[in-house]
Parts: sequence; structure tokens; C-alpha cells
Amino acid sequence: MKKILDALTQVVGQAFVDSGYEASYGKVTISNRPDLCEFQCNGAMAGAKAYRKAPIMIANAVVEKLQEQNAQTPVWEEISAVMPGFINLKLHPDFLAGMLTEMNEDEKLGCQCEAEPKTMVIDYGGPNVAKPLHIGHLRSAIIGESIKRICRYMGNQVIGDVHLGDWGLQMGLIMQELKERQPELPYFDPAFEGEYPVEAPFTIGELEEIYPAASGKSKVDEEFSRQAHDTTFLFQQGDRGLVALWKHIINVSVNDLKENYRKLNVDFDVWYGESDAQPFIPAMVEKMKADGFARESQGALIVDVAEETDTKEVPPCILVKSDGATLYSTTDLAPIVQRVQEYDPASMIYLTDKRQEMHFTQVFRCARKTGLVNEDVNLTHIGFGTMNGKDGKPFKTRSGGVMRLEYLISEIQDAVYNRIMDNENRSMEEEEAKAVSAVIGLAALKYGDLSNQASKDYIFDIERFASFEGNTGPYILYTIVRIKSILAKCAQALEGGHMCADESIEIADVIRPASSDSEKQLQLCLAQFNEMMDVAYRELAPHKICQYIYELSNAFNQFYHNNKILTEPDEEKKAGFIRLITLTKKVLETGIDLLGFEAPEKM
Repeated sequence: MKKILDALTQVVGQAFVDSGYEASYGKVTISNRPDLCEFQCNGAMAGAKAYRKAPIMIANAVVEKLQEQNAQTPVWEEISAVMPGFINLKLHPDFLAGMLTEMNEDEKLGCQCEAEPKTMVIDYGGPNVAKPLHIGHLRSAIIGESIKRICRYMGNQVIGDVHLGDWGLQMGLIMQELKERQPELPYFDPAFEGEYPVEAPFTIGELEEIYPAASGKSKVDEEFSRQAHDTTFLFQQGDRGLVALWKHIINVSVNDLKENYRKLNVDFDVWYGESDAQPFIPAMVEKMKADGFARESQGALIVDVAEETDTKEVPPCILVKSDGATLYSTTDLAPIVQRVQEYDPASMIYLTDKRQEMHFTQVFRCARKTGLVNEDVNLTHIGFGTMNGKDGKPFKTRSGGVMRLEYLISEIQDAVYNRIMDNENRSMEEEEAKAVSAVIGLAALKYGDLSNQASKDYIFDIERFASFEGNTGPYILYTIVRIKSILAKCAQALEGGHMCADESIEIADVIRPASSDSEKQLQLCLAQFNEMMDVAYRELAPHKICQYIYELSNAFNQFYHNNKILTEPDEEKKAGFIRLITLTKKVLETGIDLLGFEAPEKM
């Protein structure tokens, strides 16, 4: 299905051609003066210089051709040329209803999916094992999840990879601390030759306490720090006991991480970590050396990635430090090798804090320069801004610490629950209100974040995000629930014989031409869905979906207040209303699913 602006541009472009001008001048845009018209074309203004004619002369000639076209196939309700040469356009209700009927019949609601689906890998999440998720992990998880869903909706095969931090010094710190606390464990006995225990020697709660204790100790105890480094080295060299202990750390951590990501409605296809890329590093580094890309500098092995066109310094990409240790650049290059071998992706997208922009510039340039990826593989880094408190500083707990993500989720769900329970007209008991609050709270949290452009910082305001009014997740859900309620009452009426079921269903198979301004505004908004999705997909921008479903919710609520849907005496008109709001519900539910949340049955 064509996007509405493309369809209208084709019509107006033909009128320009029929008038003796180039079709390119017929570009149609949404009017910036909705009080005057719905769409406009400014091509006559642009063409005036090329054709040495007054803009109004060109506009009048085009309008005349449009009127001739319209007599044969009605597209416009109103067409006019306005000084100094604008062409103002108002869409014919029949044409708009026809587009929506086509949209309603299409599985993807009129979206033009990829003709040749691409394989894509999205690297997002990035938690470290043995540490609880905190609010610093929020944006990567929910932005990445939404982008994954958008790319899939548009027809691609998308692999979401959590990319765990499971290989570095933190492993040695945990192991060394555990050794000091429980030296009798068989993992630390070089002479032990039996089978190691199946059960981990710690719970997730104990593990989460061990790491910060070890990290703090390493900062003040040089001997402990040295031992932790030695333990890290032994583990990375394949020490049997330490590898077995490491597997326990991974299993306990991943099970907990999966549960916390489930609460966020975030799902990863693969749970690879830095450790999975380690086997690819030696051959990768050797090839870079053999091909002449890697060179020694002050004992380190580097690849120069600066380019002549750079306006600021881009340091070399360091592969191996002088002490033989690898860096983040190496452990981000190796997964590229792994992904090319396993998936041969056309695109790899990374979600991290925007402060890592230079790091990914170095990594991507190194990958291209050394031939890890072909030139046609798209490497994209989406750097997101900071979630700040009302004071404009990075969000903290009241005690000044970094808040655990599960506490943040609980806090916003409590805010929603209190709003529901404080409502004098509520129809829910406490248990139902708690279940509904979990759904609405997640929507409030995700929408509050995703409605901002990813690269920008934003203020996290629980009271505003949890509001049922304004540009918030709960407002979008309330709109969907309102439509569900109307459709449920309609179904009851059909079952009770209060509506002519056969006739209503037959009439409702098509979208009816609008009979009021509010109905037409709702239809116009619906018709822009595929255009919005194309932009959100090309720009990897979930905030475009947020903006659209907010505008669509406003358009529906205006329509709802201006029309008596269920008590409309004209059965044909009522059936048209029902079909229109059913499509509205479908579009809104598609939108929130792409953002990663769902609507309850009632609020």
C-alpha cells in the first residue's frame, strides 16, 4: 500500500506534467495551516524561477488540471490556488475511506516491508554477571528491544544479543573473595580430580554482595588486588576449578537476569558474553598483524584508524596492551568475527551510553579497515542520553546510590496503584488493581523513556509518567481500554439482538466515508501509520511511534466526545463507527507492542 503522501504526490505530479511542468514540483506535504487545508503543494513557488512565470499562474494551471482529474476520479474535496502560489488541498472522504479499507485488510496495516529481508544483529542490554541490574541498564534494554521489534515488523530476521560482561577482572575479584571466605571449596584445590558440585556454592543474593565487597577491598588492599589479578589470569588460562566456579557464577546470574528482563518485557535471542568471543581473538589479531594493519607502539599492538577528513583526533584502536591484556576494543571486535561467521548479517546495531561514541568509531573503522566486515555491512552505534532526576543530575536513590532496576519498576507500579486506589469511582479490588498496576506501570516506565529521542538526556518524573492524562503511557492505554469497552458493549448488543448483526457486519467490512470533522481527522491520522513506520524504521527511532500513537489517541478521544457511537440511530453509520474504532484499536495495539508493552482489559 502506498503512503498517503506518495499517493497524493503522484496525483499532483501528474497534474504538473499535464500542465507542462516537471512532476517533481508536485510534492504534497501535510498542511502547516490545518485551519485552511489538510495538504498543500508549494511546487509552483519553486517552479516559478525555472519557468520564468508568476507562481500563481503555475498554481492556477495545475489546479485546473486537478479539477479535471477529480471529475473522473474524486480525490479532492477542495482544491484552490492561493497567492502568491500555494496549492491548498482537502481530501475527498471517499478516497480516504478507500485507503483505510485497504489498510485494514492488510496484515501489516499498509506498511511496505523489506522486499528482500535482511539479517540484523542488535547488541543491547550489556549487563555484567554477578551484579544486579540497575537504572543504568534501563535505556539500552528498552530502546534496543523496541528497535528489534520495529525491524522485525518491517520484515527482517533480527537477532537480539544481550552481550554479557563475563570475562574480565570482576570474575577474578569474585573468585578471590570467595576463596578467602570458603577456602575449603574444591574449586580452589589444585589436587582435586573429582566431579565438582552441581549446585552453586552461593545464591544470587550472596553473589551480589560478594562482588561489591571484593571490589571495595581491591581498592585498599594491594595484596588482595594482586591476588585477584593472578586469579583472573589463571581462570582465563583455563584452570579447571576456576572455570567450573565461573560456570556457577554465569548460571546463577543469567537466571536472575532473565527474570528481571522478563519483568521489563525484554527478550534476547542469544545470551552470548565476552567469553564466547575469546576463541576468535588470537586468529583475528594474527591476521591483522600478517596483513600489515596491526603494529607495535610502546609495547602495545594497535591499528591506526584516523582518517584525513577527521575534524577531531581519533586515537588508534588498541588490540593488546603492553602487558598482553586485551581491551574492550578487542572484545568488541571479536564478536563481529563471530557474528559474521554465524549469521552473515547485513547490519549490526549497538546500543550503549552515548559517551562510548569514540570507542565505537574506533571499533567500526578497525573492523572495516582490516576486512572483518564487507563494505556493504552496516555498522551502527546508537548512543543514548542519561536518565536524570528532577534536579537535572543522573537519577539516584534518596541515599545517593544507583537504584536497582527492580526497585525502580516497583516504585512506578506503586505510583500507578495509588492512583487507581485513590479514584473514588474505581471498580477494582486490591488484587486486581495490583495486577493492572504492573501492566500500566511498565507502560509508564517504557513510554516515559521511549517518547524522548534516544540521544537526548531526559528527566525521569514518576508522577508525570504515571499520569493518566497528557503524553504518557497510561493515557495511551486508557484510550485502548476505552475502545475495548465500546467494542465489548457492541458485542453484548449483538448477542442480545439489539443490533441487526448480519447487516452490521456486512456494512462494517469497509471503512465508511467520514461525516464529521472529528471522524475525518481520526481517519487522516490512521492513514499516516505506514509513513510514520517507514521513518521510525529508517531512523531507528521509537520516539516517532510514541509521537504518532499520542496524536492518534487524541484524535480518537476527540471523535469519541463528538459522536455517540453506541447510541447512533443510523445503523449503517454506527457500523462504520465500529469498524473505524476497531482499526484504531489495532493500530494503537500494534504501536504499543512495537514499544514493548501491552494494554490491560480495564483501568
